[in-house]
Amino acid sequence: MVKAIAYAINRGDEKQRQLQNILRAIGFEVKLKPFIQRADGSAKGDWDVGITLDAIEYGQHSDVLVLASGDGDFGLLAEKLIAKYETEVEIYGVEGLTAQALIKAASRFIAIDEALLLP
Repeated sequence: MVKAIAYAINRGDEKQRQLQNILRAIGFEVKLKPFIQRADGSAKGDWDVGITLDAIEYGQHSDVLVLASGDGDFGLLAEKLIAKYETEVEIYGVEGLTAQALIKAASRFIAIDEALLLP
């Protein structure tokens, strides 16, 4: 493994901090963005661009890039990594919540189900 990165929105929640510390302890770099509450009540906290930039940076020097997401926007990223850098792209996602465009673009799709979850 070259790099393991977890992306999160920092809401200041204690349980979230505990999870982040566990991830760090097992070797993940944890990247945080602040949670932004807009005046109109809507919220913002999106890592799509950051994930894409890191994936391009590390993916072009890797045999396999693993992404845990169901977001169909990452289908374009998977296609680019596969076509331009010959990087295999494995997608882990909940089958019913993962966009078909992402599943089709991936080198391999692994459904997150009971077998992958801790008891």
